[in-house]
Amino acid sequence: MIAVREWAYEVNDRWEQLPAGLSHLEVTDVAVDSRDRVYLFTRQDFRVLVYESDGSYVGKWGDGVFTNSHGITIGPDDTVYCVDNGDHSVRKFTLDGELLMTLGAPGQPSDTGYDGRDVETVERGGPPFNRCTNLAVAANGDLYVADGYGNARVHHFSAEGKLLRSWGEPGVGPGQFYLPHGIWVAPDGRVLVADRENDRLQFFSPDGEYLDEWTDVQRPCAIKIDREGLVYVAELGVRPGRKSFVHGVAAEERPGRVSIFDLSGTLVARWGDLDVCAPGNFVAPHGLCLDSRGDLYVAEVTWTIAGRHGLVPPDCHQIQKFTRKAR
Repeated sequence: MIAVREWAYEVNDRWEQLPAGLSHLEVTDVAVDSRDRVYLFTRQDFRVLVYESDGSYVGKWGDGVFTNSHGITIGPDDTVYCVDNGDHSVRKFTLDGELLMTLGAPGQPSDTGYDGRDVETVERGGPPFNRCTNLAVAANGDLYVADGYGNARVHHFSAEGKLLRSWGEPGVGPGQFYLPHGIWVAPDGRVLVADRENDRLQFFSPDGEYLDEWTDVQRPCAIKIDREGLVYVAELGVRPGRKSFVHGVAAEERPGRVSIFDLSGTLVARWGDLDVCAPGNFVAPHGLCLDSRGDLYVAEVTWTIAGRHGLVPPDCHQIQKFTRKAR
């Protein structure tokens, strides 16, 4: 059990009841709809898999649509936004996979100087998109897209898909980014951005004015805010020798983890240690979401970070459920 204030989380690292004939190497992100059905955005076969909250399989969609699955967000109206950083697009779907809208020009990255490998080669901020990462929906329906690996910007769209503004450029200063990866909108309208390779969360007004930053995070990938105003952050681990733009070269290994803060930035809970395949620990936490009960789901890019290098066994977890229990 993982203690958090007056409640605790009970972990289930074998929650997903994957049916015979289906498989995936990793789960890049996870979202829930208004009925608490759970949507996994997967890699190997790039698709969306749908489950009930108990892990029983419902169905799938998206086969042949996506190039490289990355972020998935379900809006208050139960529309599904899938961010494909392989073809530089965001697609909007119904819950059963009917395409409603496409943002960006699939297969056409914007010109930022990016060499396709290293975020440090991004020379300038560009228009949408170059390997975009995640999307958030504001209370008024506006859309905010983090455009990260090949760009250094946030793009603000109307609910109908009209580009309203963009902000950001490569760098380590206020309002600059090295891989804006996760994004969310707070109840008060502030836009939170996980500036991953700068090891920080940045806060902006709805119009992109820089407001603040939190630095007690490591390689933050995803952000969500729950019904009580707590901020959940999925953070990648750090291996010795890895360079940080702000902290230099890492001298020791630090595990992936999940951190919970209140809206003032005070740390409420944090967990994850170096026994990465043990239930409740993490290989590579990349996405997360919460359902109406307060249960937490954490998606991991297990293959990309560790599996392909032979660092974890094939059955190491890719999606874990943390069920909220009274203490």
